[in-house]
Amino acid sequence: MAGYLARRVAQSVLVIWGALTIVFVVVRVIPGDPAALLLGPTATREQLARTRESFGLDRPLPEQYFSYLLDVLRLDFGESVRLGGPAMAEVLQRLPATLSLAFAALALTVAVSFPLGVLAARRPHNVGGRLISVFSLAGQGMPQFWVGIMLILLLSATLRWLPASGFTSLAGLIMPATALALPFIGWLIRSVRSGVIDELGKDYVRTANAKGLLDGTVFYGHVLRNTLVPITTVVGLLLGIFIGNAVIVEVVFAWPGVGRLLVDAITYRDYSVVQAAVAVITVVYVLLNLAVDVLYTYLDPRVRFQEGR
Repeated sequence: MAGYLARRVAQSVLVIWGALTIVFVVVRVIPGDPAALLLGPTATREQLARTRESFGLDRPLPEQYFSYLLDVLRLDFGESVRLGGPAMAEVLQRLPATLSLAFAALALTVAVSFPLGVLAARRPHNVGGRLISVFSLAGQGMPQFWVGIMLILLLSATLRWLPASGFTSLAGLIMPATALALPFIGWLIRSVRSGVIDELGKDYVRTANAKGLLDGTVFYGHVLRNTLVPITTVVGLLLGIFIGNAVIVEVVFAWPGVGRLLVDAITYRDYSVVQAAVAVITVVYVLLNLAVDVLYTYLDPRVRFQEGR
């Protein structure tokens, strides 16, 4: 277990380094001058040169890269060209809003998907089971930005039930969380359904039924419990996916999170904020994946046995 954990930590560090390097290169090959965007079209050459020098943009690219890596080790991502404050502070200020959105979407996904997936698996040929299967397929094909726009048109512009944007109350969380969750609700329904059907077809279920055990005892005591092991890890991965996908929903709903900050930073070529935002999202996602892997090895003894061989 210790060796497995050490390998996973080393892999996680490499993934984080790779993501930081990629974003460093990408933001610098995108056309546009941060100094010109900040100062506007009336800026003189001297003003542009001073601004580039103050943010280190006049140095050679390799020098900028190694200086950037050293600063990252000190958790110093520099100052925001557009906002004027420390880039990491700006990102961390927006992080709670993104996490709130991701956790709300996760709770909604689990609350809807798990019972519907179980019902579709136990009653696959009746009307309810077929409707659930159709809903899951349709949900998977709905883009999040389209779902968001449709929700705004219906629940805000037409019915005036919910606010169209911002995070001023819990009511403002409902539409963004729904838009973020809906495509994954369909996917998780199908995952739960497949897992339950696969478990129901195993020999121990037929043996238990042949011995006269009650159907509910077999299902809730064994089938459902065994299905929960892989589904639990999937749910953990979904949280990381929601944090990454929140960018789209945050833009549609003007949500004050890291995703919207990242889009604004890309628009204004605010390198420091882009790098800080990507670093935070990457670290959170990698740590969640690491936690899910460790949890899976704990829940499934077969994985521990294979790692120990």
